Amino acid sequence: MHRLQKQIFFLQARRLLPYILVIFLFSWPISFVQAEHFVWFGSYTGKPPRGQGIYVSRYDENTGDLSNPKLACKVKNPSFLAIHPTLSIVYAVSEIADLNGQPTGGILSFTIDMKNGHLTQQSAQPSNGKGPCHLSLDAQGKVLLAANYGSGSTICLGIDNDGSLLPLITNKEGGPSGFIQHTGDGPNKARQETPHGHSINATPDSKFAISCDLGADRVFVHKLDVPAALMTPHTSASTQPGGGPRHFAMHPRLPFGYANNELDMTVTAFQFDTEKGTLKKLQSVSTIPDSVSDRSRLSTAEIAIHPSGKFLYVSNRGHDSISLFGIDEQSGKLSLKRVEPTHCQTPRHFAITPGGDRLYAAGQASGTVTAFTIDPATGKLSFTNRLTKVPKPVCIIFSRPLSTGPEKP
Repeated sequence: MHRLQKQIFFLQARRLLPYILVIFLFSWPISFVQAEHFVWFGSYTGKPPRGQGIYVSRYDENTGDLSNPKLACKVKNPSFLAIHPTLSIVYAVSEIADLNGQPTGGILSFTIDMKNGHLTQQSAQPSNGKGPCHLSLDAQGKVLLAANYGSGSTICLGIDNDGSLLPLITNKEGGPSGFIQHTGDGPNKARQETPHGHSINATPDSKFAISCDLGADRVFVHKLDVPAALMTPHTSASTQPGGGPRHFAMHPRLPFGYANNELDMTVTAFQFDTEKGTLKKLQSVSTIPDSVSDRSRLSTAEIAIHPSGKFLYVSNRGHDSISLFGIDEQSGKLSLKRVEPTHCQTPRHFAITPGGDRLYAAGQASGTVTAFTIDPATGKLSFTNRLTKVPKPVCIIFSRPLSTGPEKP
């Protein structure tokens, strides 16, 4: 009888095994199951120590490890990158002044080889200006926005169903167009004699596009028509004379936005009226301690808000640091909490990982990417002593979680 009971038990166990495995897999931590991402690095290209194009590595979100970066594709000066929100497409500026003999830079799209993260050029469009330095997509991935530093203009390109870029739409009669030329200047005669568009981002509802112009000392708000891929000049706000607004970060939940000012080492907080499309300046605060008196060789570079909405970070070139600000969720104002060394030279860019638990800084001059953990309670950065060599890294982007383990790049 005892032997019969054992046989019945093992038979029942075998029948239940598939259900036990399903329960096990669904209860396993998501961070373990979806632990891998591709990470791409944009670079400035040319003779060594410059790079050859876009590089790819593999990121393990459980350990924070980056695999040895490999060349994903050759392209000239891919200084800023973006990834489509739903398609396996990467976009890059080609920061040049002469595309195919024309006085313009380039905007490129690439398909992703999901086995190894390598990129194949899919489409290319002129940026209709010199020195494109920044691009972004709207939340649905229907349009691409780009800023031309050299000629002080911004563009909006439609995106086809396969992720490829559509030609710029122009209107010779003065109506809405995919192109806007900025105007204005500033008191810094070396950097602000003419407008210099430095970034452009769609608002979360895709009704407006916000563009920082370093030369004009203004943050422009353009009306955005996503289905038609058109923009219309709307309003603007100033930071302060000689500030030189560079990049903009919108709060993930609240009606506040923030511009880091490259020239005077400050960040400006704005209240944004989502219906009227207007910015109201709240404050400007220094990104480094007041005790640093000589700022002539210093400049801010990147700005980003933590996914929690509690903290804001700004990178400081020359000072080679990242500033941590607390965000008052009632007023939108900032308070400087800490300034952390980046352990790399000239941190032109940094990126917070999709899970919000780490930050990676791109040292353009040192040719290294450095890794930090983020304290979820305080936002404090802690250097992990990990350095990854990348030729002249100037931009970092992460893919969505990979469903299956990719080949090592």
